[in-house]
Amino acid sequence: MIRLIKSLYFKRRFYYALAVIAVVFLISYWSASFYGLAWILIYLMGLLLLVDLRMLYAKAGLLASRKLPERLSNGDSNEIAIEINNAYSFPIQLTVIDELPIQFQRRDFHLESNLSGKQAIRLNYLLRPVSRGEYSFGQLNCYSSSPIGLVSRRYKFDKEQGVKVYPSYIQMKQYDFLAMDNKVGMHGLKKIRRIGHTMEFEQIKEYVRGDDVRTVNWKATAKQNQLMVNQYQDEKMQPIYSVIDTSRTMKMPFEGLSLLDYAINSCLAFSNVGLKKGDKVGLVEFSSQLGAFLPATAKKTYLNVIMDALYRVDTAYTDTDYGLLQTIIKKRINHRSLIFLYTNFEHPSSLERQLPYLQAIAKRHVMVVIFFENTELQELSMQEAQSGREIVEQTIARQFEHDKRLMVRTLQQRGIQTILTAPSELTVNTINKYLEIKARGLI
Repeated sequence: MIRLIKSLYFKRRFYYALAVIAVVFLISYWSASFYGLAWILIYLMGLLLLVDLRMLYAKAGLLASRKLPERLSNGDSNEIAIEINNAYSFPIQLTVIDELPIQFQRRDFHLESNLSGKQAIRLNYLLRPVSRGEYSFGQLNCYSSSPIGLVSRRYKFDKEQGVKVYPSYIQMKQYDFLAMDNKVGMHGLKKIRRIGHTMEFEQIKEYVRGDDVRTVNWKATAKQNQLMVNQYQDEKMQPIYSVIDTSRTMKMPFEGLSLLDYAINSCLAFSNVGLKKGDKVGLVEFSSQLGAFLPATAKKTYLNVIMDALYRVDTAYTDTDYGLLQTIIKKRINHRSLIFLYTNFEHPSSLERQLPYLQAIAKRHVMVVIFFENTELQELSMQEAQSGREIVEQTIARQFEHDKRLMVRTLQQRGIQTILTAPSELTVNTINKYLEIKARGLI
């Protein structure tokens, strides 16, 4: 009986019917003929209520389960499925309230559907997490009501389910094709012109129209009595490190994700492309002290190690120690490497303090410093000013933009390559720079 009461919910139609009966009773105060009609309506409603309860509680008529993926992708839309089977012989109205993880802060989430008798259905919805970690789903609540529609019965399923949110493996797969076919185009990805022949020799093949005549192998041509050319491939097994700054400057949010999460998602996608192109990839995490350090290797399974390490990376609310970074790289990275440094500088003075360390690293390695445009300030600077205060705000915003461009020039003048990018375009621009450096044979 207690279970019945806890699972029973009166619907709006029940209260509307009560309101109508109350109005009829009120009218009967002036017209006695309506008094008998009011009682007839009460008896009729009571009968319908009993029939409704009988239909819903005669047997357990609903089965449901939540289907979660093994893991969720941070910053992407992930599909969650709910499978529902209607064991009732009559059609029902269904309302599903899934208790989402607390990180989403959504208390109004629900799905509605109509099911025929003995029908199974699959309901899908999308979730976009914006932070890594473990997410816990609560109960799956399903409310069924018969065609009478006076009451609904609640069913509870999947009391608790947990799932981990990893760096964006969906974005990683999105750029996976770059490692397989350089001729495939995609919006935002540039074709890089190759400079010289700094690539490894692969094989000798017959000349076909379009081959570079400078690669003709005259000895092989004489032997085969037909034109033969040397074919080259990109140099492989080159060490590439992604260095992620986890200091407080990387906590700044854009479109729900922090700069750190943008960097982590980009690092994963970039490492995947690097591995599939035959290079060695590694990872360094630092702020005021060293975090994770993964030496560069070319094992295909190494991507899982990198993903697990990135899953645990978190922002440290401290200042960045670039002297520590220089020491780590000098002691632990012995071969000339390509180093992508994900960080952020907001003012030229902050860059000036770190330039000696960055220059020391760039003397031994090919270094690319990646920092971020403030897209919100850019939008502000493009708006039409209507007041004196807005003019001042736009002036400050444009000064920040000028400072960013000034920092890019400062780094380039000292032989340090840079990427100044909007957070949403970070992955595309990072892969473009990697392909450019590979094409130019700078490592």
